[in-house]
This record gives sequence, C-alpha cells and structure tokens, in this order.
Amino acid sequence: METIIQVQHLKKSFKNLEVLHDVHFDIKKGEVVTIIGSSGSGKSTLLRCLNLLERLDDGQILYHGQDILDRHFDVNAYRSKVGMVFQGFNLFNNLTVLENCMIGQIKVLKRNKEEAKQMALKYLEKVGMSAFVNKSSVQLSGGQKQRVAIARALCMSPEVLLFDEPTSALDPEMVGDVLTIMQKKKKEGLTMIVVTHEMAFARDVSSRVVFMDQGVIVEEGTPEQIFEHPQEERTRTFLKRYLQNNESIQ
Repeated sequence: METIIQVQHLKKSFKNLEVLHDVHFDIKKGEVVTIIGSSGSGKSTLLRCLNLLERLDDGQILYHGQDILDRHFDVNAYRSKVGMVFQGFNLFNNLTVLENCMIGQIKVLKRNKEEAKQMALKYLEKVGMSAFVNKSSVQLSGGQKQRVAIARALCMSPEVLLFDEPTSALDPEMVGDVLTIMQKKKKEGLTMIVVTHEMAFARDVSSRVVFMDQGVIVEEGTPEQIFEHPQEERTRTFLKRYLQNNESIQ
C-alpha cells in the first residue's frame, strides 16, 4: 500500500508546555486511522500540525516523500489535497450553503463557477443537504453545519481528510448521520485521519487505531488489537474508563 504521509520525530510546544514529544507514524492510501485518547493528550494538535495550522518545533512531515516545510513546497496545493473538517464547522456565516462549498474550489483549485457549482451540488446531495443550498449557514443546526463542512471538504477532491472530533459539538441524534457519511467515504476508499471520542466508530470503521497520552503515541494497532488485547497499561486504563463493556478488555 502506498504511503501518503510520514510523520517523523514530531515535536510541538506551546511556551513551556511540550504537547507533542517525538511522534512518528505513517498513513497509507485508503486507511482510516482513528486517534483516541484523553483531552489534552495532543490529538488535535497533531492534526493541526499535519495541516500546517500549527508550525512544528522539530521533526518532519513528508507528503509523498516531500517535506511540507521545505520553502519550495506549495502549501496551498497541499492543503487542498489534505483537507480538514473542524469540530466547530468553520463555515462562512455570510455565505449560503452552496457558496460555502464553491468558494474554495474557485479560489484554490481555480475551477470556474459552473464547475464549482456542479461539484458542490453533487456532494451536498451525497450528505443529504441539497434542500438547503440557498440557506445561510447561520440558519442550520449543528448536524447540518457539519454535513455541509464535510461536503465542502469533499468538493476539493482531497486525497486525505482530517477530522477533528467531528461529532463532539453535535446532539446525540445528529452523531449517527455524520458517522454514516464517514463510513460511506471509507467504502469509497478515501484516506481519513479521525480524532474522535466515538469508540464504537473507532472500533468498527478504523483500519488502525492510535492511542495517544501525554503527547506520545502509547500504542497503535488494528481495532481488534487495541480494543480486545491492549498491551499497555495506560491503554487499558483509558479504555476501561470509556467503554461500557469492560469484559472485552483483556
């Protein structure tokens, strides 16, 4: 399987607090990698480093073998290929649903308006939001905003999608809708990296689960390895706290 992203010896601090310590892992084409761990373990910071929303203090991130911090590297082209869906949606409040899904295509990918519109309509239909194309984003519920945010990211034809706790701001009944869309994208072969507290999603949809604690990757493996046979005491403690069915933790 082709390796798309390689993270090597990544370190990130905020003032005197080191949030990521020597993190390294690879992402292969078609994988769904879920990153789990307690709040403050560095999960979201890792995603923000992958998307260059945070500058790393040390280490490398390679995209198809190219260092994304190289001064000749095209960061805008990279961000269009490695998209991000945020916990807080980050829609433009002054634009309609349709315009939210068109603007990045026109500005970054240089698609013409008609192409951008057709792509936007296609993905809004896929996420069940075609009836809302002319609504302002401020008129939407949280679940609807998140579905639009996913459609907007998909419109950019990304190779990889990063999800930062995509369901944490949603009402429980909305969570299933968003997770169903993500399951469909997995079946279509989209590579995804998902920071999540949804343990059932991590167990049922992931190709690989990464458990982080205190800024390091403590353990990673298949969902079966992590959820049924965790090797590290820290992993076992975390899962026992989060999973109701403690009997499945060996």
